[in-house]
Amino acid sequence: MRSLQILAGLVGLISMVSPIQASTVVDPSTAAIAAIDAMNNAFYNPSEGRWSPDVAWWISGTALQAVLDYMHITGSRDYLSQAREIIDKQKAPLPGWPQGGGNFRADSTDDTAWWALAMLRMFDLTGDKQYLSIAMQDEQYIWHYWTDTECGGGIYVDIRAMTYKNAIANALYIKLAAGLHLRTGDSHYLTRALKAHKWFVESGMINAEGLVNDGLTQDKANGVCFNNEGPTWSYLQGAVIGGLVELFRTIPDETYIRSAATLANAVISSSKLTPPSTGVLTDYACEGTAAGCNYDQQSFKGIFARNLGELDALIVGRPYRAYLEQNANSAYQKARNADDTYGTSWAGPFDGSSLAKQQSVASLWVALL
Repeated sequence: MRSLQILAGLVGLISMVSPIQASTVVDPSTAAIAAIDAMNNAFYNPSEGRWSPDVAWWISGTALQAVLDYMHITGSRDYLSQAREIIDKQKAPLPGWPQGGGNFRADSTDDTAWWALAMLRMFDLTGDKQYLSIAMQDEQYIWHYWTDTECGGGIYVDIRAMTYKNAIANALYIKLAAGLHLRTGDSHYLTRALKAHKWFVESGMINAEGLVNDGLTQDKANGVCFNNEGPTWSYLQGAVIGGLVELFRTIPDETYIRSAATLANAVISSSKLTPPSTGVLTDYACEGTAAGCNYDQQSFKGIFARNLGELDALIVGRPYRAYLEQNANSAYQKARNADDTYGTSWAGPFDGSSLAKQQSVASLWVALL
């Protein structure tokens, strides 16, 4: 994909990004390998074919994405046999949701989408159409939970309850459907992606600050839905950026890149998501709180970094690289342990390791490759 010659048109947006030292304290490729190897050494369970089987299943899906992205960008195939092992074992019907029939069809649409996106990357790496076929099955499965009635459209996230339409399920679906159109040329995927994108923009989930809240509250008595003002988690912003990037790759309309840049700049200029005291991405709703961040929340920042990196790679001059470097430098110097595992906050200090924290920082380093 060619870089866009639109930097001048983004100057007004990029000017909100504070000047940041544009270099890393360690080679990003070296750091990415070290982070992935530490993740494997500390958390991979070969007999289960996943990392940390006691942690939410979707986190292994996004961890796999980080590893596949590393190989896709660098040309390495060092982890390909492991990736095949993971997919072969995890595509079996889920014990808690056998009615899904396997191939990552879970009891929530977002969990399905994380794995489906990894299947697209696995197809990119191998050219093996079995992975593309799985992603196609997953897309159809997710789309089944779109309804035009409640909230005027949108996909339900919780298949069991069918009660909540939120940002993450719909943003991931847009990226998946657009990605399938890009790889297959089948127009029905683009039609669905555009329909979902239009609905998302009009849904009210994007707030006055230009950030994405968690989801919608349904007022069934009055037949309306409205922004629930849930936390503007970093991964929500990243998933929306990722969908916009994939739409641009599918139909090169600069509107999508400009929208993605506007959202990225809203994150960088937010005193909550990027506190001026650190200049480092922060999930303010859990980091530094008494409860702390659970495993899901520990995963969020890397998803933002992954998708910001995809946006950055499309714009001449790499305007977001310095922000990614600032985060990587801080994480390496302040949140890293001697064994190359990382803590929750990239501003430090190290507070123990987990799969969620490790896959998150792996995606951060991969975004700099």
